[in-house]
Amino acid sequence: MLEPSQIEAIAAELAEAERTHELIPRITERYPDATIEDSYAIQGKWRDREIAAGRRLVGRKIGLTSKAMQAATGITEPDYGVMFDDTVYENGSVIDFDQFTNVRIEVELAFVLNKPLEGPDCNLFDVLRATEYVTPALEILNSHIRMEGRTIVDTISDNAAYGGMVLGGNPTRPEDIDLRWVSALLYRNETIEETGVAAGVLNHPGTGVAWLANKFHQHGARLEAGEIILAGSFTRPMWVERGDSVLCDYGQMGTISCRFV
Repeated sequence: MLEPSQIEAIAAELAEAERTHELIPRITERYPDATIEDSYAIQGKWRDREIAAGRRLVGRKIGLTSKAMQAATGITEPDYGVMFDDTVYENGSVIDFDQFTNVRIEVELAFVLNKPLEGPDCNLFDVLRATEYVTPALEILNSHIRMEGRTIVDTISDNAAYGGMVLGGNPTRPEDIDLRWVSALLYRNETIEETGVAAGVLNHPGTGVAWLANKFHQHGARLEAGEIILAGSFTRPMWVERGDSVLCDYGQMGTISCRFV
């Protein structure tokens, strides 16, 4: 495992990379023995630096919720990161492409909590009872670490590749819709690129939220009322370039759009 001084130094590197929009060498290239525990420690130090600098935490993202992505990364459970208030965009936003590097879009559902959620035995029904509403969301994936050869340790350290999210569509109470069957059509520049169904996320998108609450319990923490939880993508990441327009149609749950300039 890494020394505390090394964890602090990497967290500082990542904070500077976010400020300058530059990429740093892979952590696993420099520290081949770094573990997943090290990566969450790095993410935690980075998070604490950002909060101390005045950013406000508004929620969490869950990633690697599909079997295909877990197999591709060699990890057997999802990962998670944090979301700050200045990373949330309204539907129809025009977004500065230069804020991000290696920009990709994923299709997700966001759970907005009206009650705290905590483990150790949180389940899907607890999640549904604690959810005020579910709304469509596009996650903007970002990278501060060179991607070639990147491992799960690099990704988790880099806040699980989270860059931002666009919220839109029709906020819906979980009892008013079968969330497993929510489907989406993802377009780039008026051309359909990806489709998916929300059951692809652990058979129900709320399952990942329960997993996260139980994971947090191991660290003496819980998910709080008012937090937004991105439950994981049910499409492959879609690459975008400067000038691209993005639209996602969730059927009865409405649409989301944004454009990168």
